[in-house]
Amino acid sequence: MLLGRIRDVADYPVPGVTFKDITPLLADPEAFSVLTDTLASICVQRGATKVVGLEARGFILAAPVAVRAGLGFIPVRKAGKLPGATLAQSYELEYGTAEMEVHAEDLVADDRVLIIDDVLATGGTADAALQLVRRAGAHVTGIAVLMELGFLGGRDRLKPALREAPLDALVTV
Repeated sequence: MLLGRIRDVADYPVPGVTFKDITPLLADPEAFSVLTDTLASICVQRGATKVVGLEARGFILAAPVAVRAGLGFIPVRKAGKLPGATLAQSYELEYGTAEMEVHAEDLVADDRVLIIDDVLATGGTADAALQLVRRAGAHVTGIAVLMELGFLGGRDRLKPALREAPLDALVTV
């Protein structure tokens, strides 16, 4: 059901890249509800107390999951988007580098965090999120993604950073 609602867009954002568009899935209330329920059940299985969503599509998935699971939602944003004291983590992208931030007070040592994003590609964003959550003093209970692009090797790249934390991908292409 989920994979059938993900649309391929050829040559986006650059020629040779096939973009995985999740907006048809989000527009389908039944599919979006199944996705939300599935991710919420992972939160419960992992004993999460907070859900971290990665900008921007990770927000769309993680916020309703947090509500469904009865947990707090913590946004991890691009640098410069959060007011107040933040923790920052830089990471590499296919086309350069970037930085993400979280409010310093949003995560504490007792928190058990499930990190949610839409896609695991090369693993750079997920690796930075793992580092950021741990630097905040919280425990990572796992990472859950809607889709893993297996051919890009992100899972293998993340293995050392995951330590004991599981990585759940609902769809692998």
